[in-house]
Amino acid sequence: MHAIAFQQAGYFTAAQALEAGYSYQAQRYHVDAGNWVRVDRGLFRLPEWPSDPDDIFVRWTLWSAGRGVVSHDSALAIHGLSDIDPAKVHLTVPPGMRASDSLVVLHVADLREDEREQRRGWAVTTPLRTLADAAATDVSQEQIDRAIDDALRRGLLTRRRLLRATADLPPHAALRLERALAKADPDA
Repeated sequence: MHAIAFQQAGYFTAAQALEAGYSYQAQRYHVDAGNWVRVDRGLFRLPEWPSDPDDIFVRWTLWSAGRGVVSHDSALAIHGLSDIDPAKVHLTVPPGMRASDSLVVLHVADLREDEREQRRGWAVTTPLRTLADAAATDVSQEQIDRAIDDALRRGLLTRRRLLRATADLPPHAALRLERALAKADPDA
């Protein structure tokens, strides 16, 4: 289990343990013996693994069976775009996912590979996709303005690339991004 857990910040699922040869009875034994910590139903962690601020993203990615990608408000915070601090983790999941939890906000969409960045045990939407997603939601225009300004100043995106991306967005989201670009520091 250590090899699997190593790739996922010390976490692993009951299904992964089963696949590695640990019966449900063996899984219970390892929890009772203190070899594994039960984090949630069907989710374990090695007890000696050091905690990290990104642990929450690994946890919810595993909860979604690896289908969830951290997105929207959570991705803004991860990329350091604006000063948004979401109370819940936002995940984009493919159509048909039925799971739900009060600590997670699910958004349904099919993401292309070039719209996600892989991290250790989890993935996050790219800055461009993150800004497009945020512009399509109820995030305030002030936060969108700040996020665009931050992205340009830090060189995460160019004005041209952002402007090109607006052509593929719903009109409301495109307008919000265009407004933010007009307000952004022209030297960024």
